[in-house]
Amino acid sequence: MYPPSRKDFISLTLSDPHSNTYNNGKHRRQSCWRKWKQLSRLQRSLILFLLALLLIFGLLSYPSITEQWRGWSDREDWLELNDRDVKDLPPILDQATGKGLPPVAGPHVLPAVDPDADAGAPVEPRGPNIPILPRPPTKIKTFPNKRGPPSLQKDGNISDTVREVKQVPEVAQEEEEEGQEEDKEKKIVSWRGAMIEADQATETPPSTNEREAAAPPAPANPADTVPPEVSSGTVDRLEAVCDAFRHAWKGYKDYAWGHDELKPISRSFGEWFGLGLTLIDSLDTMWILGLKEEFAEAKDWVEKELSFDKNVDVNLFETTIRVLGGLLSTYHLTGDQLFLEKAKDIGSRLMPAFKTPSKIPFSDVNIGRGTAHPPRWTSDSTLAEVTSIQLEFRELSRLTQDPQYQEVVNEVMKLVHKLPGKQDGLVPMFINTNSGQFTHKGVFTLGARADSYYEYLLKQWIQGGKTEDDLLEDYLQAVEGVKKHLLRQTGPNKLTFVGELSHTRFNPKMDHLVCFLPGTLALGAHNGLPGDHMDLAVQLMETCHQMYKQMETGLSPEIVHFNLQASDGHDVVVKPADRHNLLRPETVESLFYMYRFTKDTKYRDWGWDILHSFNNYTKVPGGGYTSINNVRDPVNPGPRDKMESFFLGETLKYLYLLFSDDMELLSLDKYVFNTEAHALPIWPSPPK
Repeated sequence: MYPPSRKDFISLTLSDPHSNTYNNGKHRRQSCWRKWKQLSRLQRSLILFLLALLLIFGLLSYPSITEQWRGWSDREDWLELNDRDVKDLPPILDQATGKGLPPVAGPHVLPAVDPDADAGAPVEPRGPNIPILPRPPTKIKTFPNKRGPPSLQKDGNISDTVREVKQVPEVAQEEEEEGQEEDKEKKIVSWRGAMIEADQATETPPSTNEREAAAPPAPANPADTVPPEVSSGTVDRLEAVCDAFRHAWKGYKDYAWGHDELKPISRSFGEWFGLGLTLIDSLDTMWILGLKEEFAEAKDWVEKELSFDKNVDVNLFETTIRVLGGLLSTYHLTGDQLFLEKAKDIGSRLMPAFKTPSKIPFSDVNIGRGTAHPPRWTSDSTLAEVTSIQLEFRELSRLTQDPQYQEVVNEVMKLVHKLPGKQDGLVPMFINTNSGQFTHKGVFTLGARADSYYEYLLKQWIQGGKTEDDLLEDYLQAVEGVKKHLLRQTGPNKLTFVGELSHTRFNPKMDHLVCFLPGTLALGAHNGLPGDHMDLAVQLMETCHQMYKQMETGLSPEIVHFNLQASDGHDVVVKPADRHNLLRPETVESLFYMYRFTKDTKYRDWGWDILHSFNNYTKVPGGGYTSINNVRDPVNPGPRDKMESFFLGETLKYLYLLFSDDMELLSLDKYVFNTEAHALPIWPSPPK
């Protein structure tokens, strides 16, 4: 084989009459490549390394580029969600022109409105002080319903899944003091890193004389103007809760009427059991808030549309506390026999759940077929589910004079009372429906799957006239067990919290659900239990408050971990998967109890802060409130497109009761609340 012949290249330079020059560029390119190939591998690597370093240093020297990219990414997330509340900020002056710049959309979904833009032109939403880059093609995001209808559930009811959300650094916003004179009258406050108005009004006009005297009607489009400020007065706070309820109810009525849950972002609904959960859960709240028109239309639906004759699997616990409890409470408040008849109907249809070998009820029951079964993946029921249905079934027996309802739930408490496997009154989370024995022994928590067991020990004792000593004994032992095994303090600021125990190993983890405990402890102390229960309630209430206060949105995450190290760090640590907020009621529930028993106004102020945060980060302009994914990111909290029924049934109800000066409104000496905030009467004490 002969080597390939060598080719020589000649570079020519030609000139035309117009003095244009032409070069043989191909030769030059190949000549450079030949020189590059003649370098050693080490030399080439060194040159490439130096070029890479120059590129990196160049990028680092221009941080504004990365800020633009970050702002672009954040805005794109919000572009696809056009159903959130927008709060206009005061005009910011352009230092060059002296003209006002368009307002900035803060942590809300809808874009800011540019008054100088064409009416038909699309408007880009902007994060605070972030330059706008050209908008790329948007992707349509969907928000799946985490709980589908039972007919579509292959593996039982689907629990909510947690999506990790990228945390975006908080961007501070500054208030411009050189605005126009009329803007000075519209008070704007800085709310945990984001600019918001002092009031969150809704589209519904006020209905009370006090509201009319205090403020003008809300504008037709709350995104266009700044609503009037709400003062800290009692009447205004009560009306603010009513406004929030009307806004939530508007979304439900417009987009989810008669269905279980509202999906406010997509303006649709989700079904769990197909029983109108949100409507039934909200009945007594509307009555308490004096919303007569809304109550009347809801009652009309219950009378004409609500039917339990359906071939559908429902969860015994959830249906009992929301539907049965809601109907019983509404009956007691209104005296309307319609609600008692509906309660008797659903109560009788739930009874097949108790037909088990151990008398521990199955978790699921088909209310149309009269059959029941455990979840498809286990034969266990959670302890909270089988021990948090007693208040409702016992009351149903009292009203109907039919003892069967009370007998089956009392039998469950008797079995749990004597079961082995407890640790100083603390109970495992699961119980087997076949054997009637605890499973997963050695794991103890006051959070999910066990929480309301402890709550119902005390409340059954109160409901029955304080005569059932076994219930009181179990409750007192449990409180001592909490003090001995689960109670700790953080290292930095000595916050008292309740952790978890797994086979003698302590975990400094606390669910938001545990924030029911301060209120329950205070209720026990009010009914004559040891005074140190109230001391512990005060300490835990402060911790639950800090779970809100230390978050950038002012809203608590679903789960927190506490720092036990004695350092200058944060007390509260939140993992990415735990940053969501579901509009839960437990903290405002305890604030209600604490204020009723102490009259300390700080508890009202804490509740007012929480209501503001709900309005700022979860309110959707078309109606409704949405749970969010990231309480640590006020710029992009990430709406989950779901409003749980307990937001209307519990959260707003407890806020209203917290702000009310009428201590006889559902007096805690006359009523006991079930774990869904439905009020049931305390039975008269039997003669001695």
